[in-house]
Formats: sequence, structure tokens, C-alpha cells
Amino acid sequence: MISADEPSFRESVDLMFRRAARHLELGPGLEEKIRVCNSTYTVRFGVRLRGQIQTFTGYRSVHSEHMEPVKGGIRYALSVNQDEVEALAALMTYKCALVETPFGGSKGGLCIDPRDYDEHELEQITRRFAYELIKRDLINPAQNVPAPDMGTGEREMAWIADQYMRMNTTDINGKACVTGKPPHAGGIQGRVEATGRGLQYALQEFFRHPQDVARARLSGGLDGKRIVVQGLGNVGYHVAKFLSVEDGAKIVAVAERDGMVTNDRGLDIDALQAWMAGNKGSIRDFPGGTFSEESAAALELPCDILIPAAHEGVIHRGNAARIQAPLIIEAANGPITFGADEILRQMGCVIIPDLYANAGGVTVSYFEWVKNLSHIRFGRMQRRAEEARSRLMVEELERLSDDRHLGWTLSPDFKQKFLMGSDELALVRSGLDDTMRTAYQAMREVWYGTEGIEDLRMAAYVVSIGRVAKTYKSKGL
Repeated sequence: MISADEPSFRESVDLMFRRAARHLELGPGLEEKIRVCNSTYTVRFGVRLRGQIQTFTGYRSVHSEHMEPVKGGIRYALSVNQDEVEALAALMTYKCALVETPFGGSKGGLCIDPRDYDEHELEQITRRFAYELIKRDLINPAQNVPAPDMGTGEREMAWIADQYMRMNTTDINGKACVTGKPPHAGGIQGRVEATGRGLQYALQEFFRHPQDVARARLSGGLDGKRIVVQGLGNVGYHVAKFLSVEDGAKIVAVAERDGMVTNDRGLDIDALQAWMAGNKGSIRDFPGGTFSEESAAALELPCDILIPAAHEGVIHRGNAARIQAPLIIEAANGPITFGADEILRQMGCVIIPDLYANAGGVTVSYFEWVKNLSHIRFGRMQRRAEEARSRLMVEELERLSDDRHLGWTLSPDFKQKFLMGSDELALVRSGLDDTMRTAYQAMREVWYGTEGIEDLRMAAYVVSIGRVAKTYKSKGL
């Protein structure tokens, strides 16, 4: 449990900001302007449910408008409060700057456990919450663009987009008011997997640098690495699946609310998710591994890579010294407190920080926003032209082989892959991979090239704050 003397999530973000800001010549005025949250709107609204009026409390926080629109998810959880939303909005500012998406930072939340309501009730609640935000321009394609977060998904985003378009019937760009929508409602291929896919690309880029891998007391690539995943929601499931199926890693433990499942030979992630779906979200008695009720103990298991993919503050001063993973990648926002971060660094643990690691979601949200504004899906104009050009090359190679009796032919597998033009999903993955590589290289340059930068988190903050500062200065501040 987090000790009472440990900084809150909001305070942790501020402390990490100040630690990095010391390496930038901002001046006290500009530093404070970047750090503080611009505004937070609190709404309390009523919805008639089950024969009575229930009152709900929601928040939408805008941290920085150095670029507009501002961007950030909406989460549904009983733990939502103003400090948490403001901390998450600040992280969004730095995250967007790091991966160079042209957004400021925002965040929203509703104090609700979505499991307590059926689909129709959730739609009523979501639409009313959206109504309260839309009428104050806190949802708007040019000003504030939400996305899914913990407890929300494509369904909720579709409801919000529809509510916006009902209230703004002449806004031709109305679908761009929110991202993370289902593809048939203006969404984009690859958005659901985006955060998990971004985490995979982040790890792939990390393991391309032997010097960085050695700092984590590891060697080689991802193949065979033992991984512990805490939280098998959307993000945890996708990163676990991609790393195990595509990169040869072994998911040796998964922790959830009711306990953890371990298997030294590696868990079948799809089978585990299917088991959860058929057992009301429980991993208890999963036949493909050994179950234990000690969920929090999963964080302390020996492994090569630890992926906390659930809530903030799960690694704190109380358990940091018992963490055995030499490499941690933060899939959740703020899973490591400021105090724990200091302990882990002293232990030699390498941390790939949240504002970089889980930026896949906002990156693909950016692609969706651009798609909605351009009113055309990616790949529609060029895909068949690419295929025709590739076919000309293949046919010419085959003709040369026949004419000169070279005795070789192109393999069918090569021909099939080479002749396939890039569809929307391929282009989204390509853009995300490029974004994660470029952002890591920017962090790495600061990590190795700036005196006093001790870790990737500080490097990420330095890059992000520096970019935000340049934007403010260009505005005359």
C-alpha cells in the first residue's frame, strides 16, 4: 500500500517535471506557465434511472493550450477525482509534445463503475455527460478532442460523436470531435490495438540499441524474454499478445483484480482472455497456468521485463525495493510513484516511461482525427497504384529470368507480399512505428548527450518541456 508520506499522483508528476526543468533555461515564469493546469471543469448532472434520479460527477481538465485542439481520454472509474484528471492532463501535454502530435493536453473522467449499469443506462449517462461538455466547447473538433481511456471504448466514443453531431448538425467535421470510434462510425483501423502496438514498437526500438539493453543488465533481443504483465485490459492484452506471438517473448505471469496466473513455459494470452470473458472477468481456475490470489505479488516476480498496465501508483516506496525486473515499461499512466522511481533508479532498473511508452493511443488518435478532417480513408487513393507499379516490376523480373534462362523464379510468398498495396491498417502501423522510433531516438540523444540526465524519464520530460517552451515562445510568451 502507498504510504501516507508519499507524493500523490499529481504531486509526482509535478516533481518529475521540476526534476527535468532544472536542465532547461526556461525562467521561473515560463516554467510555471508550462507546469500548471489551465482549467478544470466539474459537472454534476442527473439522469433518471430505475425510477429515480441519480446524480453523477464528471471532470474535463485542460492542462495546456500551447497547441489546439487539446487531446486526452475520458475514463470511467469510481476513483476519478480532480487531482487525478489534472495529473493525466499534464501527462498528455508532455506525451503529445514528445511524439510530435499537434495537440495540447487534456483529460476527462466520470465517477462511475460502468459494470453497475446495463448498456442502455450507460448510453443515457454518456450522452448526458457529453451534452454538458459539448455545450461548453469542451468537446469540439477544433478545441477539445476526447478519446477512450480506462472504462471506456469504441462504443462510448460513438455515442459521444453522435451526441455532438445532433447538437452541431452543420459541422462538416463533426466526426473529428472524438477519436477511438469504431471504424464504421468514422474510426480508423488499428486504433483499438494502438497503445499495445506502440508498447511493442517501443520495446523493439529499445532492443535495437545494445548499449541501452546492457544498461538494463540484459542481452540479445525480445525472443525468449520472460515478461510479467499486470492488468489484462485492452492495453495489457494487446501488448502481451504481440510480444508473445510476434516477438517470441514468454508471458510468464498475468495479474488481474482477483489474483495472478503464472506459467514458466508461457501463457496463452488469447486463451486467458477468452477464459476471462466467460467468467465475468475472473482469471481464477484458468487451466493454462497456476492461480494465486496474491495479485500484487506479480510485480515482484523474477522476470526480464515488467509491464504495469493497470492503475497509477502500483509500484511505490513500500514495494519498489522488492521489484526484480531489470527493465520496466509503463503501459499505464503513472504506475510508478516519484519515490519508487528514485529507489528503482538507485537499484539500476531501467524504466521506459509512460509519456513515451503508451503514446501509441494518442498517435493513432491523431491519424484518426486527420482522417476525419480529410474525409477519406488512408490508402484509398494510392493502394491500387502501388500494386500496379509493383506488378510491373515483378513481371519484368520474371521476363528477364525467362529470356536469359537464369533458372530462378520469385517465390509465391514474396510475390503476394510485394504486390499488396498498403491499406489503412498497414499505413497506421507504419506511421506508429516511425513515431515510436523517432521519439525514442530523441530521448536517447538527450539521455546520452546531456550531462546530468540520469534516465529515460528525465530525458523524455526534457524533450517534451523543451518543445512546449519553444511553442510558447513563438507565441510571444
